[in-house]
Amino acid sequence: MPISPSSSAQAARERVAQRLRDLRADAGITGSELAVRCSWTHPKTSRLENGRTPPTPDDIRRWCAACGAADQAEDIIAQSRDAESLYGEWRRKVRAGLKRLQDSYLELYQSTELFRIYSPTLVPGLLQTEGYARALLSANARLLGIPDDADEAAAARLERSQVIHEQGHRVVLLIEEGVLYHQLGDHDAMAAQLGYLLTAGALPSVSLGIIPKATQARVLWPQELFHMYDDTLVSVELLSAQVNITQPSEIALYLSAFEKLRSMAVYGADARALIVQAIEALR
Repeated sequence: MPISPSSSAQAARERVAQRLRDLRADAGITGSELAVRCSWTHPKTSRLENGRTPPTPDDIRRWCAACGAADQAEDIIAQSRDAESLYGEWRRKVRAGLKRLQDSYLELYQSTELFRIYSPTLVPGLLQTEGYARALLSANARLLGIPDDADEAAAARLERSQVIHEQGHRVVLLIEEGVLYHQLGDHDAMAAQLGYLLTAGALPSVSLGIIPKATQARVLWPQELFHMYDDTLVSVELLSAQVNITQPSEIALYLSAFEKLRSMAVYGADARALIVQAIEALR
């Protein structure tokens, strides 16, 4: 069964909707009556209590007041904000610039002891060079239609990545071999990136595995790019959004997928040989 990266976010929204439904039921009023008390239409009541539309803080305050439970409003508002934080559209997350987005992860990176990262398309951020990161972030800015501060953002990403040199952190990275051939930036930037993989892959704190294109009878098909932070958070990167998964059963599913992917990877000298082949292909 395919992994659904948005199911944790949807489950959190549904828990908020359930609380609203329960309040209405406990108050003994119908959806139509609640709509009248809140001065909106009955279809809106239905959308809110079935989790199809996330409620605003004002919606929640009106709902609670209509049900005689105004004292519960702030708690439900906080729960709703937590639910919405699980699904963050990139356009909303980068409103303050790409550099600000990079800086926003500093605390999470510093508090994480074990990073597990799988990427089918790109060199993961923790091992990106400045030229590669700049090309990637600039392309993202163009895609999202936002001001391009890729120079500052790339520098911030490299500074954040220094965590791999600090004690108390381990990084296990898995990439598909195709990542080595997806060129970002000019020839020199890509050559520098591949060269850095040879160096960084040998760091004591880093385990770099590469799944060869020639792998026969794969035990698991390529997945979406995801980061695991210890055993408490999985962050999945989609084209339009980042989905944060905190539900233990889903985290366990990603961990199982990671281990299956890991079993197909090559390491050490075999991984370095694949990187060298990709460097030679650039010439």
